[in-house]
Amino acid sequence: MTAVSPEYIFSLQESGLESAALEVFRYQYRENDLYRAYTDALHISPASVKSILEIPYLPIQFFKSHTVVSGTFEPELVFESSGTTQTVNSRHLVKSSAIYTQSFMTAFEQFYGPVSDYVVLGLLPSYLERQHSSLVRMVQEMAERSHHTESGFYLYEHDKLFHHLQALEARGQKVLLIGVTFGLLDFAEQYTLQLKNTIVMETGGMKGRREEWTRQEVHHFLKERLGAATIHAEYGMTELLSQAYSKGDGMFETPPWMKVLLRDENDPFQITVGKGAGVMNVIDLANIYSCAFIATEDIGRMHADGRFEVLGRLDNSALRGCSLMVG
Repeated sequence: MTAVSPEYIFSLQESGLESAALEVFRYQYRENDLYRAYTDALHISPASVKSILEIPYLPIQFFKSHTVVSGTFEPELVFESSGTTQTVNSRHLVKSSAIYTQSFMTAFEQFYGPVSDYVVLGLLPSYLERQHSSLVRMVQEMAERSHHTESGFYLYEHDKLFHHLQALEARGQKVLLIGVTFGLLDFAEQYTLQLKNTIVMETGGMKGRREEWTRQEVHHFLKERLGAATIHAEYGMTELLSQAYSKGDGMFETPPWMKVLLRDENDPFQITVGKGAGVMNVIDLANIYSCAFIATEDIGRMHADGRFEVLGRLDNSALRGCSLMVG
């Protein structure tokens, strides 16, 4: 197995990430025309790249303006970000739906155990109302693979969800309630529960649907109203095929084939590993056939134990680096 095979990537231990990332970098430099042009524009020679700190990270904006693919293929899936009619959505062409499924299933079960232990309930109203959502695809597959007939989606049927959760709690059934932030807040404003067997997991997503709250405010409100000891969270995006998870306090961990680094807001090519704050770069080796090295627009704080927080978004985030490719 080579480092550019899914079998190798999803069997990685954390200690093997750097060597695998360097091999994937060299593969994508060869096979991804856009990434090669970007790397060349930075005057970076692949032979000179000896660590993950030296790998070029592609500004995430390119998923809006270009086709980001490594190799030539007919995509099995196309994921699109949410947006308004005034914005251009990101598009992620996915060569193999099996790679996406293997990525989210392997990561979830590493953190939470077999999905078959859970009734999986998705409260994802805005996502269900549009096509090509990677999050809907993930929750749908998890619901199916749970093999519980009670797993499924809720749009705005809050009363039905309330009674369903009560019944599941009464019999001690483990539940994963995964919801977009505004959907969970809307639900919790109407109902109070005492959820002892339910993981409440927010996926972010206010998008102007209601007043912006800090993550601490969201979690405090949800804990108070839903009776959950902690609020879990998932960090993912259209441009990534992997997710990081938080089991409380907004502190995220990544699976072994994914890593977050920080770059300086004023010097995007100054990349660091270790504690501190900065703009987040993400290595996601599940992105073998797109680009595994993404410069995001999220601001994060890294802790000494390797966990990270997501603090917000860059303002006016036309990332430096895109301008290198104009023309």
